[in-house]
Order: sequence, then structure tokens, then C-alpha cells
Amino acid sequence: MTRLRAIAPLLVAAVLTAIAVVTVKSAGCDDPGRYELVAGGYQLVGGCIAPGDIVVPEPAPVAPLPAAGSAPAKG
Repeated sequence: MTRLRAIAPLLVAAVLTAIAVVTVKSAGCDDPGRYELVAGGYQLVGGCIAPGDIVVPEPAPVAPLPAAGSAPAKG
């Protein structure tokens, strides 16, 4: 029983590794893409991600901070 408890995490890790490898192999992307240096940073060129695949929501507006000399509102 003790040996099984010692080996079980290794078996689980091996199974998860095998699943990850199969998932990556069957992803269907022949061109992994590459990063190229452009003015201001790096840009992904090629690959299976199109510009519309990742949607970034607009940030929520931030409430303005009260002025430094004003007293807090009483309520």
C-alpha cells in the first residue's frame, strides 16, 4: 500500500503528460508562428491565432479621486 502511494503521483503525472502531448499534436496548427522584433516590442508573425481570436474588453472607467483639500462627504 505504501509503494502504491509513492508511485501514484508519478503515474498521474505521466498520464497528464501523455494527454498534453496528444492534445498538442492534434491541435491542427502546422505553423507555430514566430516572434519578430518591431519598433516598440515583439510581434507574433504566423501561427494559428488570428487578430479576432483574442478579444480584450475595454477597461472599466475609473472614478475620479476627490481633490486633495476637500473634506469627505458626510452622510
